[in-house]
Amino acid sequence: MKKYMGILLLLTIFNSCNTLFETGKNNREMYRPGYHFSPKNGWMNDPNGMIYLDGTYHLFYQHNPDTIVWGPMHWGHATSKDLIHWEEQPVALFPDSLGTIFSGSAVIDINNTAGFGKDALIAVFTHHNHKIEEDKTGLHQYQSIAYSLDKGKSWTKYKGNPVLPNPGIWDFRDPKVMWHEVSGQWVMTLATKQSITFYGSKNLRKWTRLSEFGNNTGAHGGVWECPDLLCLPTPEGDKWVLLVSINPGGPNTGSATQYFVGDFDGTTFRTSQKDIRWMDYGPDNYAGVTFSNTGNRHILMGWMSNWAYANTVPASTWRSGMTIPRLLSLQKVNKNWFLVSNPVTEELVSIHKQQTGSLRVQKGTENWSKYISGSNGAFELSFTLDNVADFDLVLSNDKGDELLLGFDKGDNQFFVDRSKAGNTNFNPAFITRTVAPRFSEAGAINYRLLVDRNSVEVFADGGLSNLSSLFFIEEPFHLLNFKSLTDVNVQNLYVKVIR
Repeated sequence: MKKYMGILLLLTIFNSCNTLFETGKNNREMYRPGYHFSPKNGWMNDPNGMIYLDGTYHLFYQHNPDTIVWGPMHWGHATSKDLIHWEEQPVALFPDSLGTIFSGSAVIDINNTAGFGKDALIAVFTHHNHKIEEDKTGLHQYQSIAYSLDKGKSWTKYKGNPVLPNPGIWDFRDPKVMWHEVSGQWVMTLATKQSITFYGSKNLRKWTRLSEFGNNTGAHGGVWECPDLLCLPTPEGDKWVLLVSINPGGPNTGSATQYFVGDFDGTTFRTSQKDIRWMDYGPDNYAGVTFSNTGNRHILMGWMSNWAYANTVPASTWRSGMTIPRLLSLQKVNKNWFLVSNPVTEELVSIHKQQTGSLRVQKGTENWSKYISGSNGAFELSFTLDNVADFDLVLSNDKGDELLLGFDKGDNQFFVDRSKAGNTNFNPAFITRTVAPRFSEAGAINYRLLVDRNSVEVFADGGLSNLSSLFFIEEPFHLLNFKSLTDVNVQNLYVKVIR
């Protein structure tokens, strides 16, 4: 670890763990995002144990601190006051005799149900025993707990681990725990092969199986992982949403997250949903779960990569980042409830804003480069088209790299085309064009995107259709052109440079 830290300090100066890089000064850092979290060193994948406590957001994550490929999993740790600027903390949980530390969650035990102390911070996670896995016994994953009495600075593993032994299931992992007030118990949502199993507990140490969901519902192109159960308000009363990540089997290759809208009574989750719904149609948003203890704000972060190529994306001393934190809600379209996700707008800090109002764009191309001047490739852009029409946004730089985004009216799809956006040949599974269907029936298109040094996140129609995609360019995009096949009215054009 010290060796890697020394190299980084010689190469770049960090104001925080995610300061912006200066183009040309450090080629080894050319792919590091500007305002998305990434570890200083080593490998990172799933977000874990995310929780809000006394004004601080805690992000734990799957971490291999010694190399930049997946390996012995630890829980890395970072904290933030605003969800954008993160300070990396010492590793929270290390592998032990029971195994490495796979995904899980964290809760505040307000009533001291577990007996470790009032307001103890308790992590519930999967122990993964690689030796047992090699023996093919099927009992290599089981659930354990650890507690912190100093707000996450140090952790003690429970001596009675595992608290939930493996019942004989090969994939038995990723516990997401919540307090269910009506039934007066902790509820664990657990990934069990290609289904979700719910467990209940009064004290976080002894668990009882409640029910199972999903064997004949949803997408089953791969193993189910990293579930999350949420209660979201609607004008028609509370609805429950079950998030389930799946790998492979996503709509645009590899990893993705599906969701189900239904009801949960403290024992059983039920849904009448027959179709498959994806939280994000882009290839690079996986294993997303929400922060605990955030009140009425349901804030999700996902791992910004895809298992189809995650271990081979261009990197130097670190690999992988997280998506921007997103607020979740439900919206009804044509009698069906859809999950909506949008960036945590109030937390995004800006250097300057440009709001130009309405523009009449005639058929052809209009240069919008002036709006992103000085952004160094990190900005937010949004606008509304007053009618449903084809359009392209072309981001480019002087090296000839191009990122193409827009809407195809004929196919009724939003798209991201990264086929000319820098390095695309590192893995044949790195799909270069991805699409998301349009669900809104409105006569206008609302379009919003967040661009960072190596990623774009599209939030269309108020977050109904989303696409998250990585790209790998050596110089930031500084040119922007808007193209249309017809005359269009662009309203509420807004650009914000992000730092």
